[in-house]
Amino acid sequence: MKGSGGMGGSGRGAGGRGSGARPVRPGKRPPLRIMTSTLWEYPSQHYDGASGSLMQGDKDYVGATPSWVIWQLLSRYTREGDVVVDPMCGSGTTIDVCADLGRTGRGFDLAPSRPDIGRADARRIPLADASADFVFVDPPYSTHVDYSDDPACIGKLDASGEDGGRAYYGAMRQVIGEIHRVLKDRRYMGLYVSDSFRKKKGKPGGVFMPIGFELFSILRERFKPVDIICVTRQNVKLGRGNWHKAAEEGNFFLRGFNYLFIMKKES
Repeated sequence: MKGSGGMGGSGRGAGGRGSGARPVRPGKRPPLRIMTSTLWEYPSQHYDGASGSLMQGDKDYVGATPSWVIWQLLSRYTREGDVVVDPMCGSGTTIDVCADLGRTGRGFDLAPSRPDIGRADARRIPLADASADFVFVDPPYSTHVDYSDDPACIGKLDASGEDGGRAYYGAMRQVIGEIHRVLKDRRYMGLYVSDSFRKKKGKPGGVFMPIGFELFSILRERFKPVDIICVTRQNVKLGRGNWHKAAEEGNFFLRGFNYLFIMKKES
């Protein structure tokens, strides 16, 4: 979701501009418009950009952030020329959206996939205090995706491990602290995340991880809540009958939405 390993990676597409990836044929997506409710849904992972771009990041990147979600945030909470930071930039979707909207994108990742993404741990963002006009982050949702071989990857920390998730949430508290440090006063940030569920192998039941609620609680230690958005997930797996059969027989729920927490820094 998501994020490429905690420090780096937010799970944005690996192709993006300059990757040589074949663009999606135009005319397949409706035009973007500002969402006015707290329930967001768009029929595609990507959008047709005003600058002619047909894809932001790479649709095949595992756990890719929908680029239109970032577009919504930047359209509401930033202006042309603003510096937008993504400390878990994955393969650069945020940078591509910034280019479409005339913002200055600064992306960092533990395992950079493009030359325009700097190598850095999101717990130590290499930027000066109060240097960002907006910050977007899509962190790992526990260990559900293997983003990196780097042992420092936050995506290797289990939110329901033997330590009760203390290492994972401790690492994310550091990330949120760094976001607060680099963000200018009275400016905004967005965190995109999902809860998680681990099914027990060969047994009924499993472990539910309320990652969204836990991270929102940590965010409130430093930021003022602006709103909580529910982003419905356009996932082909949710249309598979065998997945629904397994969920019914195992008495668990498939993840159908992501949280988008919008917060404001007020010193």
